[in-house]
Amino acid sequence: MTRRWLAYSIATLALSASAVALPAGVASAAPCSDVDVSFARGTGELPGLGITGTPFVNSLKSQLSDRSVSTYAVDYAADFTQASAGPGSRDLVGHLNSVAASCPSTTFVIAGYSQGATVVTNALGLRTPSSFTGAVIPAAIADRVEAVVVFGNPLGLRGSKIETASATYGPRTRSFCNFGDPVCQIGGFNAFAHLQYGTNGSTTQGAQFAAAQVRS
Repeated sequence: MTRRWLAYSIATLALSASAVALPAGVASAAPCSDVDVSFARGTGELPGLGITGTPFVNSLKSQLSDRSVSTYAVDYAADFTQASAGPGSRDLVGHLNSVAASCPSTTFVIAGYSQGATVVTNALGLRTPSSFTGAVIPAAIADRVEAVVVFGNPLGLRGSKIETASATYGPRTRSFCNFGDPVCQIGGFNAFAHLQYGTNGSTTQGAQFAAAQVRS
């Protein structure tokens, strides 16, 4: 009961924070971009890129200013039960498949925050409580995923992270978990730590990692 209440409280805080700014929706720079960036927002956030995805995408675009970059906000409920992460991964994988088929030269960066990180985790083929309703990125396009970045990933509560759990995507992944964040750190105690990725430099660092992966 305590853990469920804490998750609800964090999601409520995230919703309040996201309501301050206008939601960022899907944006396309061109029919086929050099790089396509998908981001899955956190629980309770308004549709769009969210409080973490917006600064991450903006930073990544600035660091890849010599390339065309399209963005996609994963279309899923982001509801409080966390079960929507399964359908979220289906939407993410569907988007990647569609772009891959239409734009054979486009490469991908995929990222997510909180429940959105679970969306990404599912899409990479790692098991979570919602993965049985999800979808996995096909092996045929796996090599086109240049970078994976997650913030506040609940996978951490199982003592794991994508870097060590996925042989395929681990070397291309960077996970951020703030000290005390109860969503990703076992024994975490500070709900506000979960809301600070967009303001404490994490999104900039994540974008720097992703940009370096794209350029490598």
